[in-house]
Amino acid sequence: MNNDHQSYGGSLLELMVVILIVAMIAMSTMPILQNQIAAREIDSVARRFIVHAHFARQQALYLGEQVLLAPATQSGWDDGWLIQSGCIAKRVQSSCTPQHWFSQGAIDPIYFKGGGKQFVDPHSQKRGILFNAAGAAKTGQGGFVANRLILGHYRAPSLERQLILGSGGRWRICDPARDARRCQ
Repeated sequence: MNNDHQSYGGSLLELMVVILIVAMIAMSTMPILQNQIAAREIDSVARRFIVHAHFARQQALYLGEQVLLAPATQSGWDDGWLIQSGCIAKRVQSSCTPQHWFSQGAIDPIYFKGGGKQFVDPHSQKRGILFNAAGAAKTGQGGFVANRLILGHYRAPSLERQLILGSGGRWRICDPARDARRCQ
């Protein structure tokens, strides 16, 4: 029996070297991948907040009454938020039943930097955005709200997104690392 075929298989040592090289490449790209995942998570929460704010404004316009977008708990925006209508006016009617359309639960690992201290009515010290029947975001005393919320990520502390509400009701998401000018 003539064996003219040569064996081209690799040794176990060569296989281990290849696996080691692949593992090193994977480990070196892991921080980049984690930052990209964190950026997508923070962008997702930012967009969801703005969609909910648009819904609240549209409900105020449609119903012709005030609609409130407010933190779900007294501790701040990190525990989520809710949208409610009715019974928010200065004079509450005894037959009024508030409507809760929906709420957002906790947003871990995303958090509001500074505890989400923004959007506090300077007169009543209540947190939230009150849209009047004309769709304008105003304080309880009638002043326009032009403010921002700043989102951060626990696993990527350098990431930040700013949710900015202009007096005309327009929202924008701003990344200060990419466009600090636009965030002003």
